[in-house]
Amino acid sequence: MSPLEPPRARRVAVVGGARIPFARSDGPYATASNQEMLTAALDGLVERFGLREPGAVGEFVAGAVLKHSRDFNLARETVLGSALDARTPAYDVQQACGTGLQAVIAAANKIALGQTESAVAGGADTASDAPLGVNDALRRILLEARRAKSAGARLKALAGLRPAHLVPDIPRNAEPRIGLSMGEHAAITARAWGITREAQDELAATSHRRLAAAYERGLFRDLVVPFRGLARDQNLRPGSTVEKLAALKPVFGLDAPDPTMTAGNSTPLTDGAATVLLASEEWAKARGLQPLAYLTAYETAAVDFVGGDVADGEDGLLMAPAYAVPRMLERAGLGMDDFDLVEIHEAFASQVLATLAAWEKRGLAPVDRARLNVAGSSLATGHPFAATGARIVATLAALLAERDGPGRGLISVCAAGGQGVTAILEKT
Repeated sequence: MSPLEPPRARRVAVVGGARIPFARSDGPYATASNQEMLTAALDGLVERFGLREPGAVGEFVAGAVLKHSRDFNLARETVLGSALDARTPAYDVQQACGTGLQAVIAAANKIALGQTESAVAGGADTASDAPLGVNDALRRILLEARRAKSAGARLKALAGLRPAHLVPDIPRNAEPRIGLSMGEHAAITARAWGITREAQDELAATSHRRLAAAYERGLFRDLVVPFRGLARDQNLRPGSTVEKLAALKPVFGLDAPDPTMTAGNSTPLTDGAATVLLASEEWAKARGLQPLAYLTAYETAAVDFVGGDVADGEDGLLMAPAYAVPRMLERAGLGMDDFDLVEIHEAFASQVLATLAAWEKRGLAPVDRARLNVAGSSLATGHPFAATGARIVATLAALLAERDGPGRGLISVCAAGGQGVTAILEKT
C-alpha cells in the first residue's frame, strides 16, 4: 500500500459482552456510582475473556448521561479501578441514550482502520445517584465573592445569600429548548401517528414475556454479571399481561383527550452498566475466540423537534431513527426483509410503534413482529441511558450467534435532543 492509498477497512467482530442486571432507581444500586457499576461490568468482561495481561485491550470507550463532576474522566477512572491493565487508554463519549451504541461505533472505527486490534465499549447511568447542581443564583454569588479584591467586597457579595439559594438544581427529564419531558414528547408523537393504548400494552407485555423466556433458556448466562444481590433485571415482570397493563392510569399526555401512555408501557428510571468486547478477526483468532457477529454498518440522524414537523409526527423528539435507518439501508443496499432480527430500543412502546409506522411510510417493508425484540428490550430490562446501546449490541450478537446459519440484525436507538443511532450486525 502506498503512503497515499487510504487504509482498507477491516471487519469488526463483536466478541462478547458483559453487563450487570439493570435495577429500578432508588433500589439495590441506590448508593452505587457510575464508576462502580461500570467497573463491575468491565471486570465481568475481563474475567470471562482473560483480559488481565498487559496490552490485552487497545482502548476503553464509555460514557454516562447523568454525570457528577467526579465522572469527568469516567472511562479512564473505571480502567484504573478494574482488573484491566492500568496502561489501557480510555476516553468518554456522550450522546444521550445513544451513548452506548456511539461508544461501540467509535471503538469499531479504530479497529476497522487498523489503529487498534481490540477495544471495549460501553456505558453506565444511575438515576438514583443523579448529580445535584448548585443553585445558579448561589453560584453567581460565590463567584462574585471569589473575584472580590477585598474582604469588605467579599462580605458584601456574601450578604446577598438567602435561604432560597440553598435549594439545589435537580436534573430534569426535559428538553432545555422547549421544556417538555421525553414522555410528553412521545405522547405528542403517539397522537400524531394514531398509536393505540392496546397496541402499546401488547408490545410491553410481549417485551416482559420474551425477556423472561430468554433468561430461562440461558441466553444471558454469559452476558449478565450478578451485582449487589441481583442476578436478573429487576424491572422484569414475567407475569405481565395486556389485562394487567390495561388497569394502569395514563401518566403522559394528560393535556389531551384519551391519553394512552402509562408507567407500564414506558421505561422506568433505571440504574445499570454494560460493556462490549470488539476486535479484529486476527485478534480473535489468535486468542481462539469465535466472534458472535460483525458490525458492518452504522448511521446517525437528527430531527428538528423544535421547529420541524412535530405535530404531524415526522420530527418528533424520538423519531430520528425513522430517517437514519432508511438512509443506512440504502447505503448498504439492503431492505427490511433482509433482516432476521430487528432490535428497537423501547424508550416507550408508542415510540417503537411510531418508528415502525414511519419506516413503512418511507417505503420500507413492514417488520415481522416475530423478529422484533425477540429477547425483550428496554420496557422489560429498564433503560440506564448510556448502557442501553451496549446491552442491545451484545444481546443481538448473542442471538445471531445461536442461529444455525448466517443472519443479519438491525439496531435502532432513539435519543434525547432529537437524535438517533442505528447499526447493522451480521453473522456470516
